[in-house]
Amino acid sequence: MTDSKDPQRILLVTGLSGAGKSTVLKTLEDLGWEVVENLPLLLLDRLLATEQPVTHREGGQPLALGIGSRTRGFDAESIVRRIKLLNEGGQRDVGTLFLDCAGTELERRYAETRRRHPLALDRPARDGIARERELLSPLRRWASQLIDTTDLSASDLAQQIRSTYTTPGHGEPTLSVLSFGFARGLPRNADIVLDMRFLQNPHWVPELRPGTGKDADVAAYVAQDPAYPAAMQAIETLLGTLLPRYRAEGKAYVTVAFGCTGGRHRSVHVAERMASWLRDAGFSPTVTHRDLGTLPQNSLEDAPQAP
Repeated sequence: MTDSKDPQRILLVTGLSGAGKSTVLKTLEDLGWEVVENLPLLLLDRLLATEQPVTHREGGQPLALGIGSRTRGFDAESIVRRIKLLNEGGQRDVGTLFLDCAGTELERRYAETRRRHPLALDRPARDGIARERELLSPLRRWASQLIDTTDLSASDLAQQIRSTYTTPGHGEPTLSVLSFGFARGLPRNADIVLDMRFLQNPHWVPELRPGTGKDADVAAYVAQDPAYPAAMQAIETLLGTLLPRYRAEGKAYVTVAFGCTGGRHRSVHVAERMASWLRDAGFSPTVTHRDLGTLPQNSLEDAPQAP
């Protein structure tokens, strides 16, 4: 049981075989839910009595239970009675998500995957689908939410689950901001790469060369470039547009990389500035400066601009 005053949130995920239960459970797990699939119903009370890990006690970790016709001891009417009992007393908030799908689409999916329906191992899939639909009908009537996946792809279904069941503190991609030098190679795992070599280069100012983009005088020099204000505004607009879309698509990790020639001045400053802007915008980026510890080398840098 959770120490939180809020009732423990439990979601029973059920529905027709082939309608997307595995996709739903995987998506919920990515959103921070504890997921248990095909738990024998006789063990349900023991599971609910088990203390949650300490790391999950604050606010309580929601629990998703995948239940289907293949679950040992399956009895839809008994499950409905159990849901009613679990909701009594206000200690648990139990909901049921039922995944439905047209029979013809389920037949197509089974034919496409070349799998046998679990209730029709030696008969046509349509017989198993009809039998399962009958077995699950009490749960379908009782369900607090029903999703028809007939016209949904796995990606569409996952996105719908994310929009409905995201819990506070979960569902946000892990956001990294990286600075690097093109002369030392592109980062391998960057999702967005922005080239800062159009800005004036502090490397060719002798008193600024030993410094880095974290130093105030170097940052001020970079910011004096006439193109700087409009470029920063454009980057903020770009990130403000893309990052929510990455989140909606369920992307777990996003890396935004800023590059300059050596990776010590311009890219470092812009990475620091954008990380600060992202924090103000409600994100929680981590910042890494890949090439900050390298020595400045004239042979690697852009040629200085003519006066």
